[in-house]
Order: sequence, then C-alpha cells, then structure tokens
Amino acid sequence: MRATICRSGAPPKSSRGRGMRVPLLDLQGQYAPLRADLLAAITRVCDSQRFIGGPEVDGLERELADYVGVRHAIGVSSGTDALLVAMMALGIGPGDEVVTSTFSFFATAGCIVRLGATPKLVDIDPATFNIDPAAAAAAFTSRTRAVIPVHLYGLCADLDPMLEAARRAGIAVIEDAAQAIGATYKGRQAGSMGTIGCFSFFPSKNLGAFGDGGFVTTNDDPLAQEIRLLRNHGAEPKYFHRRVGGNFRLDALQAAVLRVKLPHLGEWSALRRRNAERYRRFFTDAGLTNTVALPAWPADREHIFNQYVIRVQQRDDVRAQLEAAGIGTEIYYPVPFHLQECFASLGYHAGDFPHAEAAAAETLALPIYGELAEEQQRHVVQAIAAALT
Repeated sequence: MRATICRSGAPPKSSRGRGMRVPLLDLQGQYAPLRADLLAAITRVCDSQRFIGGPEVDGLERELADYVGVRHAIGVSSGTDALLVAMMALGIGPGDEVVTSTFSFFATAGCIVRLGATPKLVDIDPATFNIDPAAAAAAFTSRTRAVIPVHLYGLCADLDPMLEAARRAGIAVIEDAAQAIGATYKGRQAGSMGTIGCFSFFPSKNLGAFGDGGFVTTNDDPLAQEIRLLRNHGAEPKYFHRRVGGNFRLDALQAAVLRVKLPHLGEWSALRRRNAERYRRFFTDAGLTNTVALPAWPADREHIFNQYVIRVQQRDDVRAQLEAAGIGTEIYYPVPFHLQECFASLGYHAGDFPHAEAAAAETLALPIYGELAEEQQRHVVQAIAAALT
C-alpha cells in the first residue's frame, strides 16, 4: 500500500461526514505560508548564477553549525552521502567492522557495505526502537572501527553508554541523525555528541529541502577538512587530487531554500510534539492504550517526532482499514537488515534479533506533521478503534 501525500492544500472535510482524508504528509501546508520567501530565495540564486557552493552554502553551514552547537557543519548531497563521506573520512574500508542497529533506513548499513567494510548488526531497545547500547558495546571486536547509533523517528538513542564504550575501545561514534535534527539528549543536540553527525534534508524531514540534501557535523578540525576535501572529489587545489572522493556537494538552490526554512524549525517541531500529546490524549480517552503501544518519550530527551510510530499486533489489518478510511500510513521498516536479501552473506538468520523482528511486524507510522488538524487526528484514532473492535 502506498502512503498518501497531500499536495493540494485543500482543507479536510468534516470528520462527521464521509470521505474525510488524512494524508500521511502534507508538504503543501508547510510550503504555502513561505511561498513568497522561498521563491525569492530561489530567484536570488538564479540571478547570481552561482549554483555550486558560494555564499548560500557558506551561510547555511554557519547557521547549521550554530543551531547544532558544533564547530563545523558541512553541506552534502544527501543523508546517504553524509554517512558515506563520514566513513570515508575515518578511513573505514575492507577488513573493518562497523557496529549498528539492524532496524533503520537502508543507507545506514548500505554505506558500510559500499566501502567494503562489514556491518556488525545488533538488536534494538523494544521501547524506543533505537540501538541497544549494551548489545552495541558487546559487539565490539579488534576489527571494529566505528559504531553508528541511529536516532530513529526523531528520538535520540541512549548515547552516554555508547560514547563511554567507544572511548574505551578507541573507536569513532557516527550519529545517524537523518531523522533527528533538533532532537536533544540530556540537553545536547543530536549530531553534537559523537565524532561525526550525519543529517538528511529529504523533503519529508522536519527540515526538508526541495529535493535531496544533507550535512555532516563535527568538532574535529582535521576531520572537517577531510570531509570538505572528499565531498569535492578529493581535489585541493582544483584538479589536484590527494584522495579519491566523490561529488557530494550541496546545491546552492537547496541551501537557499533551507535558509528560509531553518528559522521555523523549532516551531514546526513543537507543533509535532503538540500533535503527539494530542494523540496520547485521544488514544487514552478511547481506551486503546492497552492495545496500541504509543511512542516512548524518555524524560531526558526532546523528541521531534519526524515519525509518529505506534505498535499494534494486528498491524496489517489495521493499516488496510485506515487506508479504506482515507488515512495515509507507512511502515518504517518492514524488513530488518539481517533479513534483507542483499545482506544474506553476513550470515544472520530469522530469530537472531527478536526485538527488531517484532518491531518490523507491528509498527505503523501515523500522520504527525505540524499542520495536522485536531479533527483529523480524532478521525485517525476513531478509525483505529473501529479497526480493533
């Protein structure tokens, strides 16, 4: 089943009538109020005819570094390329192992394999869906070069135990913060705590571009210099290549769009938290909290709810009935890495990571964007209640 994305900007029909639709994501709702400013920013770049690098990218990098609280924020072409260039800068390659969760977007493990290294997969915390820090530390070997905790769905992983274990082992911590810009852990911003942070500007993110984009954060000056070198084919000066890098540059047009959006990010994430609280109230009032597990929100972390993911044992039946009711949903993610066909050579089997396998069978993402109306959320919960009776 395909997720429903609203592009029309039309207001929802009344929940009292038939035909009310609730898209999984409404990009138009965020775009409309900023349309004039966004078009002006795009026009500014077009008039300058500076599309690669330049003042828009430089300005965005300064603003992102200030937002995350790091010395360096480096614009790149996607969240996937952020992970790739981070590991390239650390020299990770054949013979190396990188420990990470088996439950994430494909790029987390895919980039490890692309460099010839081996993903060492571990299970998740069943409450938060994030990597189990004890399992991660137990997986370290003499071949381990890095650990990648994923801040899944906009909630930071439990980082302090992994940071300490990595420090003792002398390995790097790469925060996969693709879904977590603005999330905090014990008052610290996602992407500011590890060796490197990796972010995505995919359009559905809380801070989304008009296409692909991403950025890398670090407080390590030599590492930042290496990442900047590698994102431009390893060339410095032009046409003189010290290393083989790639074309991982962030376009100036995307940077200009993101500079318009960045000042609104805090408000947008706050609206998502408001909607999460509203869902909790509606599910509680409907008597569903013993049947539907709501997202965890530990007291020491600020959640940004890039996704709002529930757990329900009858997931596929519920999803089918929600689709029939005009409600968009998505499954993040239906197959853990250890059961993906392309990773069969790693030697994992069904049953190796039971918490991740259960999450893959039971999780369902509901609409959570900031412009979501209260009546739309009420319709979602009512439809779930009807599906479960």
